[in-house]
Amino acid sequence: MSAQAQMRALLDQLMGTARDGDETRQRVKFTDERVCKSHLLNCCPHDILSGTRMDLGECSKIHDLALRADYEIASKDRDLFFELDAVDHLESFIADCDRRTELAKKRLAETQEEISAEVAAKAEKVHELNEEIGKLLAKAEQLGAEGNVDEAQKVLQEVEKVRTTKKDAEEEYRNSMPASSFQQQKLRVCEVCSAYLGLHDNDRRLADHFGGKLHLGFIQIREKLDQLKKTVVEKQEVRNQERLKRREEREKEEKVKKRTRSKSKEHKRSRSHERRARRRSRSPSREKKRSASREKKRSASREKKRSPDREKKRSASREKKRSPSRDREKKRSASRDRERRRRHRSRSRSRSHRHEQSSRHRERRDVVNGRSDPRRADERGSGDF
Repeated sequence: MSAQAQMRALLDQLMGTARDGDETRQRVKFTDERVCKSHLLNCCPHDILSGTRMDLGECSKIHDLALRADYEIASKDRDLFFELDAVDHLESFIADCDRRTELAKKRLAETQEEISAEVAAKAEKVHELNEEIGKLLAKAEQLGAEGNVDEAQKVLQEVEKVRTTKKDAEEEYRNSMPASSFQQQKLRVCEVCSAYLGLHDNDRRLADHFGGKLHLGFIQIREKLDQLKKTVVEKQEVRNQERLKRREEREKEEKVKKRTRSKSKEHKRSRSHERRARRRSRSPSREKKRSASREKKRSASREKKRSPDREKKRSASREKKRSPSRDREKKRSASRDRERRRRHRSRSRSRSHRHEQSSRHRERRDVVNGRSDPRRADERGSGDF
């Protein structure tokens, strides 16, 4: 990577995607599913193990230091819970590594000669001392690189003590086995990175292994996984506590509302009782009148039940008293109808009389003039006959 690219990456890491107003880079946000959440939390195995014997290549998701800076800025204001995605990713990776370690152990058990339990325990002790020496040497080198010379010297003194104990353990292991089998290289699988370690490896080889990038990278991944699990548990507890607080607050609010409602109802009831008492105290005569009217109504209903005929007669007499004008109107209308009928009869009689007179006058006039109606002559003849 050139110096310009390194400077650009450093600016992205410090200022984020919007450092120079580049809109094309802002199209992908750190919340996108295509972005690697483990990279945002600085624990992606593709980054940690790059350049080692177990280099995984490029990650299938997006890695961008500017997006990591955006995430760090946003995570200060609110919890995004990206730790859950990172825990799932690292757990799957560590599970694959442990599976490879178990397979390597089975292969060694199949290829190497079988030894007794006592000899195996002594060999295991030598392996543990070798591992301790390698870790201490790697720590001393790291302290020396950081400038802590005094602490590095103290660690080297501890290394010398462990070496003496290792020599004693090797002597015990050598005496418990024949010379031919002791010269054979006894291998062991590293529990952290699944690499092979020899029983007769020198200190330089052990220091290179335990201080190497591969072994330290696996340690970093495992420690980061434990740390993320703790943070997830803590955040879940905080979240559960917040939910409980919200529930308690809601319950308290509901209780307060119920109390206020009950108080308002009681207040309304007391006010209504007071009003009734005031009315009663102000007008005792009203109650007496109401009771008297109720008694009258009850007595009237009883009388109606007992004598329905009387009630009918009384109602008829009341109606007669109330409406004498109705009978008069009926009589007048009857007399008018009679007059009209009498006039109609008299008119019809006068009309018939006039008709007869006119017919007689015509007959006389015809006789005088010597004219006669053949029809009437026939009628007369027939009548005479």
